Amino acid sequence: MIGDYGHEVCYAVNSNGKYTLSPSLGWEAKNVVNDQAWALIAVETERAYRSVKNGELSPIAYHQARHQMDIGLLASYVNMARWRVIRHRKPAVFRRLPERILQKYAMVFGVSIAELQTVPEAFSPESLRHR
Repeated sequence: MIGDYGHEVCYAVNSNGKYTLSPSLGWEAKNVVNDQAWALIAVETERAYRSVKNGELSPIAYHQARHQMDIGLLASYVNMARWRVIRHRKPAVFRRLPERILQKYAMVFGVSIAELQTVPEAFSPESLRHR
């Protein structure tokens, strides 16, 4: 079962010996690897979540982890230097960001500015797979 996503389509040989498209629940090894990858993503996102809740990082770090972005990728999406994105992850700097900068981040993460400035009340690994 490809995570919680349903079926994937694969080629299979039918009763006439011809190749045909066939729905599949996936290959067991692939499912195990996918589950392990999602577990790692959940651990990294929860770590960022806790750092935001503890006041060590800005909400950008949580949204970045949730969307599986490293600093370089996020910097390219918001069209800023990496050092600026790193700086924006500091809570004191983040609180002073102008709306035009917040809007860039919000657009990349697909959230409103208000959602960008917060994190959920509680962390839920299940929410990562269903965004």
